[in-house]
Amino acid sequence: MKKRMLGTLAVSEIGMGCMGISHAAGRAMETPDAVRLLRTAVDMGYTFFDTAKNYGFADDPHHNEKVLGEALAPVRGRVVIATKCGVSFDYAADREVPPLLYDSSRAGIRRAVEGSLRRLRTDRIDLYFQARIDPRVEPEEVADTMAELIREGKILHWGVSEVGPDYLRRAHAVCPMTAVENRYNMIDRGHEDLIPFLEAEGIGWVAHGPMFKGLLSAAFHKGAQFARDDWRSRLVNDENLDRYAPPLAFLQKLGQEKQAAPAQLALAWVLGRKPYIVPIPGMRSQARLAENAAAANIALTAAERAEIDRLVLAANP
Repeated sequence: MKKRMLGTLAVSEIGMGCMGISHAAGRAMETPDAVRLLRTAVDMGYTFFDTAKNYGFADDPHHNEKVLGEALAPVRGRVVIATKCGVSFDYAADREVPPLLYDSSRAGIRRAVEGSLRRLRTDRIDLYFQARIDPRVEPEEVADTMAELIREGKILHWGVSEVGPDYLRRAHAVCPMTAVENRYNMIDRGHEDLIPFLEAEGIGWVAHGPMFKGLLSAAFHKGAQFARDDWRSRLVNDENLDRYAPPLAFLQKLGQEKQAAPAQLALAWVLGRKPYIVPIPGMRSQARLAENAAAANIALTAAERAEIDRLVLAANP
């Protein structure tokens, strides 16, 4: 797989979003199955793996990092690992859909990084994200803490997930960021106002949710049912299936012409938007690993992109 640059950090042009292995996509994978999947991904050319300390479930809140640690430790020199701090889940309040607890204090980030290093079985984290903005902590304090961790060699690069322009500018001024991790796909483009600053400062964009929680795969139909703790239900529902029926129909038609799956076209759209955007779709099978990797070989014409834009704009007036 070809590489892209997140700032000065080289990663595979498509990364692996690992959350769904443990959280928010139905029952967590069994650890041996997840380890095999991750090692297969490395063999196929994926070098960028995105996780977080809170990707887990009530009985194993840090399941995801532990799985990645077991799977990737033998190939640590071949991979780039991104993980996150700043939030945890309050399973005491709700075991299935727990609310978030925020802690981006200096002490909180330092506790988090030590736990992640231990679970990931590594001596450094390649890219460390503040997972969500903590309303009680100023961006300058967060950035200063990250600068300390970089000096100590515990993290190599840092960024913020779900960040807006003002916070990004203030934090970056204290400790330059390598990347932001914001949702991005052909439907949800709410963070495009960051692009001028990202380009001016050489900051990369890790795009989570590149398939709009699976809706853009065109694999779901009205009446789809999900478990209460499956986050796909937030976007894959009858209302959105009706609302976005025209662009989905166009993706299916275009896919027949290009012999490509709609999900591949969704990834191709993101990849074609900017050369420093790296999508991180979730994958739980070898078939999805192969399908998504092949999306990098698909190019959309200007006319095809214009038609997608027209149909999406009509659905989002």
